[in-house]
Amino acid sequence: MAESQSSFYSILFRQKYIKRWGLMNSVTPENLCEHSAETAILAHALAVIGNTYFGKDYDCGRTAELALFHDSAEVYTGDLPTPIKYYSPEMRKSYAKIESNALNALIEKLPPEMRSAYSETLFNTKESDAGLWILVKAADKLAAHIKALTEVRAGNGEFIQAQRTTREAMDKMDCPELMYFREHFLDAFGLTLDEMQMNYTS
Repeated sequence: MAESQSSFYSILFRQKYIKRWGLMNSVTPENLCEHSAETAILAHALAVIGNTYFGKDYDCGRTAELALFHDSAEVYTGDLPTPIKYYSPEMRKSYAKIESNALNALIEKLPPEMRSAYSETLFNTKESDAGLWILVKAADKLAAHIKALTEVRAGNGEFIQAQRTTREAMDKMDCPELMYFREHFLDAFGLTLDEMQMNYTS
């Protein structure tokens, strides 16, 4: 390989090999690439909802960008099961350091002159993004809840507790955009394809 070649993007493309829900028996396996894309769609939706119904001025594109890259560290670390990641404050602190090291390793794969374009996104260092990260975190939890709903509706009791846990986590979030999505869009994820085709709002 030529010395000028960077592996930043080729490494990111390996997100499709990172399996999520590693301790769970899934009817439909989910990889990190799928989760990131779905979280970006949902975060963008929450931003649009905020702008449309709550008088916000969110940058929808930036919100989607943050969501798309929000789990990039896991291309190196893998998806650590939640019971382990949040086992104790010490464990969470240690994992945060591991994530930071992973992101540094990833950033270093870029040419130096390109690194600043990604560092604020990967490391969450831009103050003006604070409100957008609230949407990303809400979208991340929403994506996990939709996954759990889908598995339970497919007859997989393995995800019943995950469905309950993610619902309770969303209930505690101070995010009106998330509440609006749940009230107006979430139930449609339980529809059949034919029902989706007929479903519309006037």
